[in-house]
Amino acid sequence: MSSQVLRRVPAAPESDDALLAQLSSLFAETAADHDRSGAFPRENFAALHANGLVSLVAPRVHGGGGASLETARRVLAAVAYGEPATALILTMTWLQHLGIGRTDSRWPSHLRERVLHDAVRDGALINALRVEPALGSPARGGLPATIARIDGDQWKLSGHKLYTTGIEGLSWLSVWGRTEEESPRVGVFLVPRDAPGVRVIASWDHLGLRASGSHEVIFEDVAIPLDHAVDLRAPAEWAPDAGSQTDIDAHATQQAWMVVLLATLYDAVARAARDWLVGFLNRRAPSGLGVPLASLPRVQEAVGEIEAVLSASRVLLDHATAEVDAGRTPSATESGLLKYTVTTHAIRAVELALQLSGNHGLTRQNPLERHYRDVLCSRIHTPQNDAILVTAGRAALSR
Repeated sequence: MSSQVLRRVPAAPESDDALLAQLSSLFAETAADHDRSGAFPRENFAALHANGLVSLVAPRVHGGGGASLETARRVLAAVAYGEPATALILTMTWLQHLGIGRTDSRWPSHLRERVLHDAVRDGALINALRVEPALGSPARGGLPATIARIDGDQWKLSGHKLYTTGIEGLSWLSVWGRTEEESPRVGVFLVPRDAPGVRVIASWDHLGLRASGSHEVIFEDVAIPLDHAVDLRAPAEWAPDAGSQTDIDAHATQQAWMVVLLATLYDAVARAARDWLVGFLNRRAPSGLGVPLASLPRVQEAVGEIEAVLSASRVLLDHATAEVDAGRTPSATESGLLKYTVTTHAIRAVELALQLSGNHGLTRQNPLERHYRDVLCSRIHTPQNDAILVTAGRAALSR
């Protein structure tokens, strides 16, 4: 990384658009290399930490940036435009910081301070480990098979997690598990990444977002202190509409941030694809035509359709962001429809770009092929399309 980039930004990083553009450009320079190798983008996170962006969402009282969703979205769009796997790992850390840092958070104060302090001081990353081979996504219900049993003055944690995004660079693991009790409780256990008994199976060999390093993790009697059980509840108490109104509102806010940030990530991938296409169409002048492809009305029409879907996505994201920052959190149905619409638009934009570019766009040395593989990953994040549409359809029919 350039020493010019590894500088600390001013107190308001959101004002430094030139820095974001520089980071985006530098991340783009090595994006193809990370895609081919699947290597964790350590140098990208070194640059992000040097500029205070890993801890951007952490509360100011803990030394973080205390960023609004609007600011976080602007930074994330720049990162994702350059290298989306970096943006995905960053998103997961930000979402954890958001939940941990709430004034009404259930996290014990000493663990909250430890995790957020590590992020501010060292750029330490954290993610939630939830998906399991038998359970699938916890969003669809079911008890985790990851089990914590009390052994003296500590927990012993055993289990198997899938799709642990960023595991090669994480410092903290927020592990979804249940207790070995007559009436099991379910919740989060905070595990240091370097704890004995944590084993990574390097199984991530994915179509897109290859540098996200979303490998499997095995926990084999991992010992953690009893006070590292962050939030244990009866299973029914984890339902989105259970608990106090404060809990319900917090869940809705967390969902809205997640959806806006993930939608922003894939929208940025589509915009990078659009920009590559525009350059290609203006340069490409077949000998039989004698002028660039950009001069053809049918090409202009197709690019116009790309502009239409990206413009609609921008309006939707701007509106949702403003609503969240104003404290008017959208419902889970509204958040789901935002994710569905923006990611569908992103995929459509890249598909149109591929149609216009032909074989050129599918050539490995051109970034469009990589953008297409990356944007398809938008479909697998919670909430998935089927759940979004069933929920929205049921709500409409019930009216």
